[in-house]
Amino acid sequence: MSGRFTFKDSSIPGLYVAERKGQEDQRGYFSRLFCLNDFGKIGMGKNIVQINHSLTREKGTVRGLHFQMPPHAEVKIISCLQGEVFDVAVDIRMGSKTFLKWHAEKLSPGNRKTMIIPEGFAHGFQALTDNCELIYFHTDIYDPGCEGGLRVDDERIGIQWPLPVAGLSDRDKSYPDIGHNFTGVNL
Repeated sequence: MSGRFTFKDSSIPGLYVAERKGQEDQRGYFSRLFCLNDFGKIGMGKNIVQINHSLTREKGTVRGLHFQMPPHAEVKIISCLQGEVFDVAVDIRMGSKTFLKWHAEKLSPGNRKTMIIPEGFAHGFQALTDNCELIYFHTDIYDPGCEGGLRVDDERIGIQWPLPVAGLSDRDKSYPDIGHNFTGVNL
């Protein structure tokens, strides 16, 4: 679709995987992480308002599953700068035909894949190597009052993590099972 990105549909409508094209020579490579014109071709018209960077030191560590509710629901664009991660998005949009379905991609500098996670999705990842670095582009600011989370081992979701889950933060351990009363995020 674009000279710099190839956008691929995932198994969940609205969730995309971008493969970044790059220029490479004996010095290394160059690839663009984001371009509003290119991302507009898949319907993303919002501006990036926050950029975050994370380092996960130990293989097997899981971070997530996090989301923000309206009025601070956000699109997240996630790329891996070092190491390899199993990146997961879970559809929590109220009334969605794919409610509680998940999609995962391995992200690494070598495969140059980027997850484009729309509003109404929870996000998390597992480090498949030590010292994984991710960069996150967000279309809304972080607001702790709009923050939510799901358990990474919730049976209703059934994520098949490639490694035993390790290194969960106290916050991520504290999320309750969603149970059958969870109806999702109303966008």
